[in-house]
Amino acid sequence: MEINLSARDIRAFLAVAQSLSFSQAAQEMHLSQSALSTLISRLEGAIGTRLFDRTTRAVALTAAGEVLAAQAEQLLSDIERAVVAVRDVAAVRRGRVAIAAMPSLAARIIPRLFRSFSARHPDIRLSVVDTLSEPAFELVREGRVDFALTAANPAYTDLDYVPLTTDSFVLLAAPGHPLARGRGKVRFADTLPFPHISMSRHTSVRQYVEAAALQHGFGFHPAYEVDHLATIGAMVIEELGVAALPALAADVIADPGIVRRPLAEPVIRRSIGLVLRREGSLSPAAEAMLAMLRQQLRKPAA
Repeated sequence: MEINLSARDIRAFLAVAQSLSFSQAAQEMHLSQSALSTLISRLEGAIGTRLFDRTTRAVALTAAGEVLAAQAEQLLSDIERAVVAVRDVAAVRRGRVAIAAMPSLAARIIPRLFRSFSARHPDIRLSVVDTLSEPAFELVREGRVDFALTAANPAYTDLDYVPLTTDSFVLLAAPGHPLARGRGKVRFADTLPFPHISMSRHTSVRQYVEAAALQHGFGFHPAYEVDHLATIGAMVIEELGVAALPALAADVIADPGIVRRPLAEPVIRRSIGLVLRREGSLSPAAEAMLAMLRQQLRKPAA
């Protein structure tokens, strides 16, 4: 049997149960005595039994009324706690935010973002999954993260990709390498005769470099393929080759033993943006995180 009870119904019942006076309870509830009597009668009808024995002289709880009175305060407390919890979520005082991000972005953008967000919303739990572009899209699709910060991937047509900024590629070389001389831009085509150290084929970085090589009619055949930025940095320092990386990725492995020069002809730019599910809305905490991320990306890095 379906019974519809509101918090107001429970408060009215408790007011009568505690005072054993309809006139006193009516004043407490800011109701007329007849309106309170109607409310209690409706409550008794919904439950299917009398809750009070009423005479001209006194009001007393029935056995059913005593059972309800024993439970009503806890029920009202549960409702009030639920309302407070919902309001806390809406006011970004409770909840969690989970983000997926490419390793270079996780290292350069997310720590500062989390620090600023935690200072403003200390009770929100934060988590980040540092992963490659394709797994980041999958995490959003599966609902395991609120959104992802990664490079574009046209294969995921069921998800929304919102560009936020671009990241230009640079060349990394050891100080003694011929391409390390000078401070200006270096033509990408001029780097291809030298051994390259590259990210593996399934990464967005590799796909951008291969596309740039094809644009000039060359195939891109790196001497070494690795999965981690730190390995690329160490191999460049040991003069095993040069590396073409996005600037944010190059920042992660910056070292006095690595010379950095801008790449040109073509200038290779990688789009960085948000991946979001098309259906459903972000939580207030995730919306607040997203707003802070947009603001951070508009500012130059400190």
